[in-house]
Amino acid sequence: MDKVEVYFLPSYSPDMNPDEYLNGDLKQRIRASSPARTQGQLEKNVLGRMRKIQNLPRRVISYFSHPLIQYAVSGI
Repeated sequence: MDKVEVYFLPSYSPDMNPDEYLNGDLKQRIRASSPARTQGQLEKNVLGRMRKIQNLPRRVISYFSHPLIQYAVSGI
């Protein structure tokens, strides 16, 4: 059976949080596209970009390559 480990990070430690790497990547991709004029367009753009990132496993793996993020993949 797989186990889930919980890691408590310092209150402000974006460099230790893989989600922040994803968020940065997503923001960069959104900025590179045409600006959304409505909330619906923005949601569509975000979902589309997230799907593209989802289909890039090497890109997602790269979020965990930073030495400060290695704790999240130890034992895998």
